[in-house]
Amino acid sequence: MKKVRVLIVDDSAVVRQTLTQILQSDATIEVIGSASDPYIAVKKIMDEVPDVITLDIEMPRMDGLTFLKRIMSQHPIPVVVISSLTDKGSETGIRALEYGAVEIITKPKLNTKQFIEESSIRICDSVKAAALAQVRRKVVVDKIEVTPKLSADAIISEGSSCSMLQTTEMVVAIGASTGGTEALRAFLTALPHDCPGIVIVQHMPEKFTQSFANRLNEQCLITVKEAEDGDTVIRGRALIAPGNRHLLLKRSGARYFVQLNDGPLVNRHRPSVDVLFRSFARYAGKNAIGIIMTGMGDDGAKGLLEMKAQGAKTIAQDEKSCVVFGMPKEAIRLGAAGKVLPLDMIAPTMMKLSVQH
Repeated sequence: MKKVRVLIVDDSAVVRQTLTQILQSDATIEVIGSASDPYIAVKKIMDEVPDVITLDIEMPRMDGLTFLKRIMSQHPIPVVVISSLTDKGSETGIRALEYGAVEIITKPKLNTKQFIEESSIRICDSVKAAALAQVRRKVVVDKIEVTPKLSADAIISEGSSCSMLQTTEMVVAIGASTGGTEALRAFLTALPHDCPGIVIVQHMPEKFTQSFANRLNEQCLITVKEAEDGDTVIRGRALIAPGNRHLLLKRSGARYFVQLNDGPLVNRHRPSVDVLFRSFARYAGKNAIGIIMTGMGDDGAKGLLEMKAQGAKTIAQDEKSCVVFGMPKEAIRLGAAGKVLPLDMIAPTMMKLSVQH
């Protein structure tokens, strides 16, 4: 198997050394070099083009965002941003995703070496996912124990459905991961102001989801917000799961609301798409539409199958429009997708299905 060739760009010698050790510990990854700033990185890229770049934001001579913008507009290469970003700086992370970064990993300003070592599995997984990403040109104006891959049973036990046979309102569940920030932006900006209530799980670090929701809220006709415990699922509003918290649908009479949960990682994720989808299968049943978008891995595939089994309409994004065709591919393999559609057809199809309810 061809190894994923990685170039590390970070002004910290300790971070460069630690990342090199972690990435090289994975037999499928090869670090072909490192650079302390973007100018050195460009010289190395001219000698050998990497499959993936890991990139810091705060660096001398040229900041990481400027470098990212230039790379993605001239010679697109999958980029994983690994940077120290405060609450205020999380806006920078959202901007990095808009500029074309495949993934964001937030490192603390203190104890960075220890954090990176403890996050080694996620870092390696992110780099391998990035290597599979279909990036497009964009012009913008030591080993740790593997976390058990738990299923949604860790949060919601299996059991009979308790959804209402039918309600007047449809509710929509969406799951996405790598490449999902842009896919969600395209989907949500295409919706009318009176669309069905939407609940979203996007694999994203803690503190980024609020900035992400705020940015989308400025761009969309509908209201987009980071979900809070007890928020009602209503027409014309999309709720996005906070980073590091599971999001579940609940029902009180005919009213749907969301509940946040601090349970264990499911499919190595919190929030998990499978947890969201299972809660929709249980509490919304045939009153729901489930949509699985671009992403690495299989989180959400089994949950979408459960939704379909309870009568929900289900959609998977097609391979051509995905950045990483992992989660939708697995859902399709399981027979969980009622429809397989390009990204630009998902919003109008969802609206048609909601009217046919």
